[in-house]
Amino acid sequence: MIALLQNPTFRHLFAAQVVALIGTGLATVALGLLAWDLAGANAGAVMGTALAIKMVAYVTLSPLVAAVAERLPRRAFLVALDLIRAVVIGFLPFVDQVWQVYVLIFVLQAASAGFTPAFQAVIPDVMKTEEAYTNALSLLRMAEEMEQLASPVLAAALLTVVGFPVLFLGTVVGFLGSALLVATTKLPDRAPAEAGHFWADVTKGVRIYMATPRLRGLMMLEAAVAAAGAMVYVNTVVLVQATLGLGQEQVALAFATFGAGSMLAAFLLPRLVRRVPDRGLMMGGAGLMVAGVALVPLVGAMSALLGLWALMGFGFSLTQTPIGRIINRSTHHADRGAVFAAQFALSHACWLVTYPLAGWLGAKAGLGTAALVLAAIGVASLLAVRALWPASDPAELDHDHPDLPPDHPHLAAHGKGHRHAFVIDGLHRRWPKPA
Repeated sequence: MIALLQNPTFRHLFAAQVVALIGTGLATVALGLLAWDLAGANAGAVMGTALAIKMVAYVTLSPLVAAVAERLPRRAFLVALDLIRAVVIGFLPFVDQVWQVYVLIFVLQAASAGFTPAFQAVIPDVMKTEEAYTNALSLLRMAEEMEQLASPVLAAALLTVVGFPVLFLGTVVGFLGSALLVATTKLPDRAPAEAGHFWADVTKGVRIYMATPRLRGLMMLEAAVAAAGAMVYVNTVVLVQATLGLGQEQVALAFATFGAGSMLAAFLLPRLVRRVPDRGLMMGGAGLMVAGVALVPLVGAMSALLGLWALMGFGFSLTQTPIGRIINRSTHHADRGAVFAAQFALSHACWLVTYPLAGWLGAKAGLGTAALVLAAIGVASLLAVRALWPASDPAELDHDHPDLPPDHPHLAAHGKGHRHAFVIDGLHRRWPKPA
């Protein structure tokens, strides 16, 4: 995996991702402290609202920004979004009203809603073989999990010598570093998009997504992951401190264990995908998460919780890391950015539902009930995956084009009834029915 860093373009992009992730981690800690500074005991409500704003921005703006991205130079677009994020973070230490936080968070997440899918769409153009791309996805996933472990430690160390507003400065440096690394990298050219109306391009990714069986199945896998994952992200603190009667250190340990399980799966994934098809691997990972959340009511000791969280973290990475492979297989080069944006929006729509559901059920009906309801949602989602994403999922499909004239170039090249790698595009608007 480390050999990938010999590729100078990927090395710059990976470094850009790492410094931006560290900056984002520092901002997460600083934002919580800023919320306390502004709202005191209501800081939790402020953070909850900020999280909801983040999800709404991701869900609503990703396809729109992806359509804009298709009309702009790829490198300049990514650099501009990094600079916007740096400027927004630079304003946060100076706010004195909660509403100002909400406005800045929306602008920040709007920029992230454009940056993340565009960045994801670059990687398969840089790492052109499936093996190299799989290794790159694993390395990027490990970097994300390492950030979740390292950033709180770095923030704690900095807070022993400086005030929390300085953490925002670290975030600004991270985004500026990311912009510099991207700006000094020669990125592969984006494939020319088909001529079309802007609003058609806004919906293009979702249309391709919903017309492709394996992508519809992927969406339901994301629903299962969000159902189980919401229990981890929302209710870990309640499980540790209220149910088990332990302290903040144990809360951090529980999150670290989840991250460690995820990192282990990301490390093993390049070997696993040689033996197990993506669908089976991802369904197995989601199944581990759903089984884990179903067992939460039985947790009575910290050791049991840590084992469960490590298992769920392992399942999380098994499900999330291969997503790029599925999208890459299901799109043309020119449409990849739009479909990554659709994936980004639809997956966060699942979290937008499960986050508040986990919190509300946990508070009103108890953690055991919340866990079982979320597990039931996960089971239903996995059953939907089986129905939507056939186990037999060949890349090449037999099909014909009764709507095309006999002299159409596509028929001239392939014949009236033909077989080739099938993806949804202007000539292939519907998935062929099974023979």
